[in-house]
Amino acid sequence: RKCVAEGSLGPCVACGQLEDVIIDRYFIPTHCSREVQVGDYVRYQYNGTFKDGRKFDSSLDKDFPFVGQVGVESKVIPGLDKGVQGMCVNERRKITIPPHLAYGVLGAGLVIPPDATLVFDVLLLDLWNKEDKVQIRILHKQQNCKRTVMPSDFVRYHYNGSLLVGNLFDSSNLRNSTYDTYVGQGSLIKGMDEGLLGMCVGERRSIIIPPFLAYDDKGYGTKVPPYATLIFDVLLVDVFNVKDDVKVEVQKIPQPCRRRTVVGDFIRYHYNGSFQDGTVFDSSYSRNSTYNTFIGMGYVIAGIDKALQGVCVGEWRRVTVPPHLAYGENGSGELIPGSAVLIFDLHIIDFHNPKDQVDIKVIYKPAECNLISAANDLIMYRYNCSLLDGTHDYPEPPRVTLGQGKLIAGLDEGLQGMCVLERREITVPPHLAHGTNGASGVPSNAVLLFELELLQLQKGVPEGFLFIWLQDSPEPLFPAMDMNQDQEVPLEEFSAFIKLQVAEGRGRLHPGIDSDVILGDMFKKQDRNADGKITEDELNINVNEDNEVPKHEEL
Repeated sequence: RKCVAEGSLGPCVACGQLEDVIIDRYFIPTHCSREVQVGDYVRYQYNGTFKDGRKFDSSLDKDFPFVGQVGVESKVIPGLDKGVQGMCVNERRKITIPPHLAYGVLGAGLVIPPDATLVFDVLLLDLWNKEDKVQIRILHKQQNCKRTVMPSDFVRYHYNGSLLVGNLFDSSNLRNSTYDTYVGQGSLIKGMDEGLLGMCVGERRSIIIPPFLAYDDKGYGTKVPPYATLIFDVLLVDVFNVKDDVKVEVQKIPQPCRRRTVVGDFIRYHYNGSFQDGTVFDSSYSRNSTYNTFIGMGYVIAGIDKALQGVCVGEWRRVTVPPHLAYGENGSGELIPGSAVLIFDLHIIDFHNPKDQVDIKVIYKPAECNLISAANDLIMYRYNCSLLDGTHDYPEPPRVTLGQGKLIAGLDEGLQGMCVLERREITVPPHLAHGTNGASGVPSNAVLLFELELLQLQKGVPEGFLFIWLQDSPEPLFPAMDMNQDQEVPLEEFSAFIKLQVAEGRGRLHPGIDSDVILGDMFKKQDRNADGKITEDELNINVNEDNEVPKHEEL
């Protein structure tokens, strides 16, 4: 408003109007989310001078900023109360206050003379109101959030803590260690307890906490002053509750599932181990080797011991293990931090029990079955060998004599009692296969699955024998062998006699060895004087003192 004085325009003060506060906003921050209003509490630094520049007061000299409520029973002069209204945090103002809004005609003791105009240089550090709540701004949130923080949960999180002016007062990131604590049990300042609720693992929040929900008038150490609003940039790394049990998500299960694991079984499985934020800490795949262990006997962490029970071969499971069933508050070396929730993606390769025997399943058996395989028989068979995870081997049909240690024990057992053209599926546990050492293409402790078909069968003779009688031998033997009755039996006559016995079903030669080689060996054993012929005296069998027949004296 203008008024006239002596015929000219002049300032209102010339007409008896009082001067107002003069405000020079010489620094305004780029971002200003809130301005000071009547009723707010403020914390600011100031320098007080007269117009000629002489200083009469300064919060900097006191090493403590001014704290007070604006416009409500204020502890400051009216002009200063008015001058800070509308300020932003980090704003700087030069506030010029006329005497009537300062100390007026009386002044203030020996410091402020009467009718003094005062100049305050003010930097606003903090701003809040008793009605303020914790402010939460979500910076990032995972789309798939299956669980949020609840009261009494235990959390691990990273944070940067700063004041409203931007000064960093603490950071877990600088220590490279999460802050680990319970929520809602008095371990945190009230505002942080509230600000963490509802967070998901991997979520990032900015949490603004007013002083009365933070450290209030006490502050914290040298870096958090009294009456400070705090800003925390929080990344939630982990959350669990002490009441949590192992969580198992079955992702894939083969059909049919013929058997499930029980305590005492030995299992082979692959796994990826990660934290809740997705960071992988270990993987059997990276070593190209399964993890092999007994179930329910304490060889692995309790949560995995429990999760491995009831699985099928080929099953995929995701297992979430809370710390109290994993490595607890101490963690494990540099790999697993304390109080870490662990997630394992498991693929079950195979399992067995040390008491397992060969499991035989007959797929096809001919209607007529006159001969069945047994120890010492020579057989030819076709087979597919696979691990329980489906890895196959398709070799050429082999010929082998059963019961003489030529095969792994479980396969030898599974091939006995078969008819020609019979088909079987047999499962061989490792202790009846290649055991802990494995073999070429067969890993340690692997259960083997064989698909068998018996193609040929030649009945055998007991180990150590080249020929056996299937009926009573001729009595007396030598006259029957001496086919031309000349009282001596050369190799040709001996061979003809034995072959006749085999052809007529009265005797059997060792299968898998050339008959001429067998007959030559047998003849040599009987031709004791090595003159090329066997006599009746040489044929008489000498038994030892234990009444046992010497080896190879089958006749």
